[in-house]
Amino acid sequence: MTSAGRPAAVDSDDLDAVFAETVRRTGASIGALYLLTPDERLLRLDVLCGAPAEFAEPWAKVSMAAPAPVAVATRENRLVWVGSQEEMARSYPRTAAVLPYPLALVAAPVTGARHWGALLLMWPASRPPYMTGRERGHIASSCLRLARLLEEAVERGKFPSDDGRPRVVSAARPPASPVMAAADFAERLPGGSCALNLEGQFTYVSSGASELLGCEAGRLLGTLPWQSLRWLDDPTYEDRYRAAVISREPVSFTACRPPDQWLEFHLYPDASGISVRIVPSGAQLQPSPAPSRSKQDGAPAGAGRLHQLTHLAAGLTEVVGVQDVINLVADQIMPAFGAQGLVLSAADAGRLRITGYCGYAPHVIERLDGLPLDTDFTPAGQALSSGIPAFFADPEEMRRIYPQAPQVSGKQAWAFLPLIISGRPVGCCVLSYDRPHAFPAEERAVLTSLAGLIAQALDRARLYDTKHELAHGLQQALLPRTLPQVNSLRVAARYLPATRGMDIGGDFYDLIRLEDNAAAAVIGDVQGHNVAAAALMGQVRTGIYAHATLGTPPDQVLARTNRLLADLAPELFTSCLYAHFDFTRRRVCLASAGHPPPLLRLPDRVTRPAVVPPGPLLGIDPDADFPLTEIPLSPGLMLAFYTDGLIETPGVDLDDSIAGLARHLADADDRDLDLLIDDLLRKTGTAGPRTDDIALLVLHDRTGA
Repeated sequence: MTSAGRPAAVDSDDLDAVFAETVRRTGASIGALYLLTPDERLLRLDVLCGAPAEFAEPWAKVSMAAPAPVAVATRENRLVWVGSQEEMARSYPRTAAVLPYPLALVAAPVTGARHWGALLLMWPASRPPYMTGRERGHIASSCLRLARLLEEAVERGKFPSDDGRPRVVSAARPPASPVMAAADFAERLPGGSCALNLEGQFTYVSSGASELLGCEAGRLLGTLPWQSLRWLDDPTYEDRYRAAVISREPVSFTACRPPDQWLEFHLYPDASGISVRIVPSGAQLQPSPAPSRSKQDGAPAGAGRLHQLTHLAAGLTEVVGVQDVINLVADQIMPAFGAQGLVLSAADAGRLRITGYCGYAPHVIERLDGLPLDTDFTPAGQALSSGIPAFFADPEEMRRIYPQAPQVSGKQAWAFLPLIISGRPVGCCVLSYDRPHAFPAEERAVLTSLAGLIAQALDRARLYDTKHELAHGLQQALLPRTLPQVNSLRVAARYLPATRGMDIGGDFYDLIRLEDNAAAAVIGDVQGHNVAAAALMGQVRTGIYAHATLGTPPDQVLARTNRLLADLAPELFTSCLYAHFDFTRRRVCLASAGHPPPLLRLPDRVTRPAVVPPGPLLGIDPDADFPLTEIPLSPGLMLAFYTDGLIETPGVDLDDSIAGLARHLADADDRDLDLLIDDLLRKTGTAGPRTDDIALLVLHDRTGA
């Protein structure tokens, strides 16, 4: 057993071999295998091929909710193909921000008896911008082999390891032994020649290259150019190398070796490394100078950190509520900087109220929550009032500066990042570590920049949550809190708001008890997803209720409500379906204003859409007529009223969606109508993210129960 009490890690040789073979046989330049974490909230990079591990730091852990190809492939259990950088920018802008190179990629789910994760393969943009059926089949079979290996490992009591760093394997066959002829060939070429491995380290330097670079070969071998040659220590040059590795396309750039010698670097990559030709610049005009270096203390941030910051910044622009900010910081920012703890707090009436945390015991959070901003117990208040981040590499450093700070968490290092917008304190983000942790200047600079982005995201999120609470309160006030008891009917209803936008819409339903032997049911959908739609929904529902309780026939209920809306001129249209149940005469009369037809389930479970000729939408023509339809109320008859959010799916014909819903209703267990609704929502795929709100009302005649 490991120290964490989990079974020993799975033997990776077979898994790595199948993975490397897949990369090699598909001709991919880079491959990655992502596995789901035990809580299935994250995808963790387990194996990497064709690039160094540090390249993958910005996406070593991907949230399952992220709009990224590997997350989509795993979440939706389908192959995701992106044929060009333009398609990437259009479909996955966050991924394009951290992979701004010409390439094509595919993400395929690794699924067997359960979902394991996803396989990611990348090619240079020179490959055809499509996949053949044979390629898809080979990738699918490889994913099945990977899933079987993982399942066999679990049966043997072994699990994929999670040591925080992916394994890096090679898909290239072992190279031939070096020969003197190759070295002689390189020495005879004009200029200089050198070679880098995929990690960027020098593996060969010719004498001409040594002369041009101004450094002996022995001092360069095994080092990174931007570390051993200070004049190449600029993220721009490191990014050119990164572009060559990822795109597998030749890359060129010009750099100035002090004091004034301009050199051209030509990089030629393949699966085993990069060949570099260095020649004096032959341009007639002086090349543009290298990007100027910051005058701040410390080295500039490496390209890896800059890409990481870009990736995280893109994620922060997409969060909506406060919980989204907390989840993104916990899922992506903490792993990116190796932190084990997080406390995110907001400034509220002179105190720091903790809005989210990770890696802390609840009793610790209770002690820290609500501390005054001017307290000496924690540096958070001082950091927030001064606007200056505070970094503590170990507990001794914390005690030296804040002797009264209690050691309640057992953490060993901290970064206190003030969240400030235009001089206004918003809150504080604290990253903590289980072991002492040095904060180099580069990391401090990136964290400080990130704090500003978190502050903006948190401020927007708090405003959104406030608006959401107001909108949600309005929505709930307009919908019926409970449905009345009708002796002859079993009834259940559900309203689900859209998961995007303000979480408010114009869908509504109602059940109206008219007398002992009659009742009315109504469902409708006001155009739009905003406060105006919700307000109009309230007016429509009130108008229908008023006319229904007077005993007005269904067609006249809609006609009178239609004239009311025409007088109000709301510039929003409403669909509506109204039904009158007569339990004495055993009939149901229906009228529709452009609403989807209800589903009828007969006692023998035959289920079909009711034929209800629709009139126009409410609010268009004040003199419109609404045809009346009558159906027998058979013992045990079930009717399902719904709004279009339940049946509208991009690319699917509406009639096919309604037919599919009818099949689900026919198969559903009707012993509990609330469970029946849950089953319908799950089978129609609308229980997850939704772009439209949904109302569903199910009525079942008791006489057949």
